[in-house]
Amino acid sequence: MSLHRLWPKRRGRAWAPPSARFSDTTTPQASRTSGRSIFQRSSGTSGGLDVGSHSRLTSPSAASRWINCPPSAQLNARYEDTTSTYAAEGTEAHALCEHLLRKAVGDETADPRGALEYYSEEMEDCAQGYAAYALELLAEARRKGGDPILLIEQRVDFSRWAGEGSFGTSDAIIIANGRMEVLDFKYGSRVVQVEGNAQILCYALGALAMFDGVFDVDEVALHIHQPRRANVSTVTIPKSEVYEWAERVLGPAAALARSGGGEFACGSWCAFCKAAPTCRARAETNLELARFEFQKPPLLDDGEVAEILERVDDLVAWASDLKEHALLAAIGGKRWPGFKLVEGRSVRRYTDEPTVASTVIKEGADPYEKKLLGITAMQKLLGKSRFEQLLGGLLEKGPGKPTLVPETDKRPAIDTAAQDFKES
Repeated sequence: MSLHRLWPKRRGRAWAPPSARFSDTTTPQASRTSGRSIFQRSSGTSGGLDVGSHSRLTSPSAASRWINCPPSAQLNARYEDTTSTYAAEGTEAHALCEHLLRKAVGDETADPRGALEYYSEEMEDCAQGYAAYALELLAEARRKGGDPILLIEQRVDFSRWAGEGSFGTSDAIIIANGRMEVLDFKYGSRVVQVEGNAQILCYALGALAMFDGVFDVDEVALHIHQPRRANVSTVTIPKSEVYEWAERVLGPAAALARSGGGEFACGSWCAFCKAAPTCRARAETNLELARFEFQKPPLLDDGEVAEILERVDDLVAWASDLKEHALLAAIGGKRWPGFKLVEGRSVRRYTDEPTVASTVIKEGADPYEKKLLGITAMQKLLGKSRFEQLLGGLLEKGPGKPTLVPETDKRPAIDTAAQDFKES
């Protein structure tokens, strides 16, 4: 069955079945008129780049940080908003995802590709994969006899639990058959697991606040789609668990975050904290760990080594953040006691490559190196699907370099005894 037949065309709006219609704002009216549910439309950008789609103090994207470290909310609010290449790339990938999904369901949408600074074949493949995943969920809902609602880039509000102005934008929401699907697209390369993920739980909570009074939602399926890591993480939970999490975890943490209360706490959430480089709590935690460095490794027992292993990545990250902060401040004119700014090591380079090449050719030598493109470059040259079709059978992947990780890591442990037997 074609997409056009499976999802009827609705010009100028995100598709929904005949039982739902959308107006031009964001909050649903929890009422029924002549047997129809009346909703207001999502605040999607229809191919543009959305600005201000998340609240500042209790943002879903930072929920892991301010839930675990409530005072960080007020602390981060003091800093100006900045962006990075990675963040800009992710924003553009989301815009392409939105465009492809809207186009697939018959929505009129402007193609954003011409305005995307970081557009690439990889971004196209990732966005296509996300759209296909969302469409398959929609098709599955229809196969089960449902009349699904699809909302794209839907603004959701969870202020009831986290305080006024607590909102965010969910990439996609599908509602059918007593089930709500909440999708979150991640373009980064860091693996993100869905279990206990505060960001997507905020989206689910906001979606339930909007639609649970209109539809009979029994369960919520959470999906984090990470094409760059070939990772799709999903979990299905009763809606009661979402509400319980909101009352037990989110609400109390948000109250502390807004009042500036609570205790500073260090963890993986520090990676996205603007105050991380100079945070005193983080420094004290890592300096306390650093005391082990004053003992020679042979003097540490197994328990001490394990304790260090659990926290050493945080120590390294903190030291790196601190050095970067100090360097940028020094470049800006700050003087640090006992330190000075100098030029680092540099390498020689050609000032005129065409002239270099022609000069070497005149000497009868070949100035160019010829070698096979690497896998990433070759995939970019051919496109992902064509690459797999032509060269998939000519690839191999050897065992990875052994690395020590926590027991909670999902990868299987290496049997070192069996490995020793093979090598003997």
